[in-house]
Amino acid sequence: MTAVTTAPAVRRGGSRDLAGTGALLRLALRRDRLMIPAWVLVLGLVVVSMGSTLETLYGTAAERADVANSMNANGSLRAMYGPVFSDSIGGLVAWRIGGMAAVLAAVMSLLIVVRHTREEEETGRQELLSAAMVGRRAPLTAALLAALVANAALALLITAGLANSGQPAGGSLALGLAIGGTGMLFAGLAAIAAQLTESARLAKGLTGAVLGLAFVLRAAGDAASQNASSPLTWISPAGWAENLRAFADERWWVLLLFLGAVAVSVSAAYALTARRDLGMSFLPARPGPARAPASLNGAFGLAWRLQRTTLLGWALGFAFAGAVFGGIADGVADMVGGNAQTREIFERMGGQQALTDAFLAAMVGMLGMIAALYGAGSVLRLRSEETGDRAEPVLAGAVGRLRWAAGHLVIAYLGTAVVLAVGGLALGISYGIAVENVGGRIGPVLGAALAQIPAVWVLVSLAVLLFGVVPKASAAAWAVVGGCLAIGWIGPALRLPQWAMNLSPYSHLPKLPGADVTTTPFLWLLGLAALLLAAGLVGFRRRDIG
Repeated sequence: MTAVTTAPAVRRGGSRDLAGTGALLRLALRRDRLMIPAWVLVLGLVVVSMGSTLETLYGTAAERADVANSMNANGSLRAMYGPVFSDSIGGLVAWRIGGMAAVLAAVMSLLIVVRHTREEEETGRQELLSAAMVGRRAPLTAALLAALVANAALALLITAGLANSGQPAGGSLALGLAIGGTGMLFAGLAAIAAQLTESARLAKGLTGAVLGLAFVLRAAGDAASQNASSPLTWISPAGWAENLRAFADERWWVLLLFLGAVAVSVSAAYALTARRDLGMSFLPARPGPARAPASLNGAFGLAWRLQRTTLLGWALGFAFAGAVFGGIADGVADMVGGNAQTREIFERMGGQQALTDAFLAAMVGMLGMIAALYGAGSVLRLRSEETGDRAEPVLAGAVGRLRWAAGHLVIAYLGTAVVLAVGGLALGISYGIAVENVGGRIGPVLGAALAQIPAVWVLVSLAVLLFGVVPKASAAAWAVVGGCLAIGWIGPALRLPQWAMNLSPYSHLPKLPGADVTTTPFLWLLGLAALLLAAGLVGFRRRDIG
C-alpha cells in the first residue's frame, strides 16, 4: 500500500528539516566503521597497485604502444575495457582498472545509501529515531554524506597513491574524481530508489539495474567507436568516467556532467522524501491473491518465491558476461602478442595449455568466483529473514528449523550451478560463433564452467557455517568470497606465492578446458563443502533464533 502526502500537515523550515543530521551521520559512520574502510582500502589499493603491475608487463614504450593499438583495433576488447587514450603507464591504468573501479564505487555507494534510508525504515529503526528531534530530510542527508565521505576518501587515496608512485598529478586527480564522481552519482540514484520502493532489496535491485544498463550502453558505444565518441557512450555515466580521459589531455569539463547529474538526482530524492509518509513508498507493493497458491505450502516454495527474481537477474548477468568473454577469446592472441609477462599471467590464471584455452579457463574461473557472490547472498537471506522477524512466525508453525533452512539452501546450491551453466553455455556459444565451430566448443566450455561448482560450494558452505555458528559475524562471508576473488583476479599479476594462491579453493581445480582431469580435487572440495554445511546446520539447530 502506498501513502503519499501531497501536503505535509506541518510545514517546517529548511533548518528544522535537517535537525539531527550530524548525530545520524556519526551513527552511520560508526555502523559502517568496518565496511567503508574495507571498500575504500581494497578498491583504492587495487587501482594504485595496477601501475606497478602494468609497468612490469609492458616495460618499454613500444610494448605499451602495441597493446594500445591491439586494444583499440578489437571491438570486443573495447566493449569489455573501453578504448586506450594514452599508452603511458597512467593511461593504461585508467584503461585497465578505471571502469571496473567506477562500477565498484557505484556498488559501494548504493549499499551505503540504501542501508541508512530504506533499510532503516523497513526494520522500524527509523521510526524510533524520528520520535526524537530528527528532521524529515535528516536521514537521507546523513546517508548521502556517509556516501560522500566514502567516495572522497577513495578519490583521495587513488590520487595520492598514483601521484606518489610517479604518475602525473593531473591524471591521478582526474582518475580519482572520475571514480568518486561515479560513486556519488549512483548514491543519488539509490536515494531516489529508496523513496520509490518499500523494500531495501528492491531499491538495491533497481539501482543495480540502472548500473547494469549504464555498463551495457558504455560497452555498446565503445564497441561501435574507437574514441568513445558514440552517443551511447555519452548517455552512460560509465562513459563519462572514461571520457574524462585521465592521463590523456584531461577533459575537466566532463566533471560538470557529474555535478549536474548528482545535483538533479539528490534534489529529486529530497522532493520525493518530503511528499511521502515514513515507511511508505511511491511504488505500491502488489497485493497478493486472496488464496495462496499450492506452491507456497512448503518451506521451499516460500524460499523460491523470495529468491526467484534474484536468481533470474544473476542468470541474465552471467549470460551477458559469458557472451562478452566468448566474443573476445578469439582475439586474445592479438592482445598478448609476444609479451611473455602477459602470457605468463594468463597461464597462471588458466593453465599451461594453448593461449586461447588458458584465456577461456581464466574467464571460466572468473565466472566461478563471481558465482560465489550469488551463493553467499542466497545463504545470507536466511539471516535477513531472521533479523527481520520474518523467520519466527514461520518456525512457530509446523515447520522445523532445518526444513526452513533447507528451502533456502537448495536454491543457494542449485542456483550457483544454474548461473554457471548459463554463463558457460553463453561463453561456449559466443566463442563457437567467433571460430565458426559452435558444436565443437559448447561441450568443453560448459564442462569447464560446471567444474567450478565444488569450489563455489565450499564458499557457500562456509557462509552456512558462519550463519549457523556465529550469526552476528555472518557478513564476514562477503569478505571471504571477496578475498578469493582478489586472489584469483590480481594474484597472478602480482605473482603471489603458491601458498597464498592455495588459500582459495579455486586454485585446487584443474584449469579447464585443456588441462588433464582427475577426480581427487573435486572429491576433496565436495567433502569439505559437506563438512562445513553439516557443522553450520548443527550450530543453527542448537542456537537461539535472532
